[in-house]
Amino acid sequence: MFRGANAINLDAKGRLAMPARYRDRLVESCGGQLVVTIALEDRCLWIYPLHEWEAVEAKLRQAPNMNPAVKRLQRLLIGNAFELELDGAGRFVVPPLLREYAGLDKKVMLVGQIGKFELWSEDAWTATTSAYLDESQEAGELPAELHSLSL
Repeated sequence: MFRGANAINLDAKGRLAMPARYRDRLVESCGGQLVVTIALEDRCLWIYPLHEWEAVEAKLRQAPNMNPAVKRLQRLLIGNAFELELDGAGRFVVPPLLREYAGLDKKVMLVGQIGKFELWSEDAWTATTSAYLDESQEAGELPAELHSLSL
């Protein structure tokens, strides 16, 4: 399970060092093998441990690909997917095409999302988080499904 936001720097080659708190878990669960692809609703990237990505692929494989929405989803997720592997120092290279898509520069945010990570430019993450906080204050009450999360 991955949680929390981590400020990280990309080096000049587009390498990112996976935070130590996740590294051992990733090596143990998937041999350090990851898959990165574009996110569907935001200008960020999704990074999956290989076994989590394989579950996504299995669902996409079972979906009726004659449906235009399914075909679009398959093309976006699978067509933009790259396999990655953590090196001995716990780093991986974010492919240039995906760095460009997400607007990633030197300062990025790696955000745990339970079974995957999101990779954001620091500016986009800050703006999105601020917008979400503003929306939640304006929206008022939580949906009924989330009442048990309130303290």
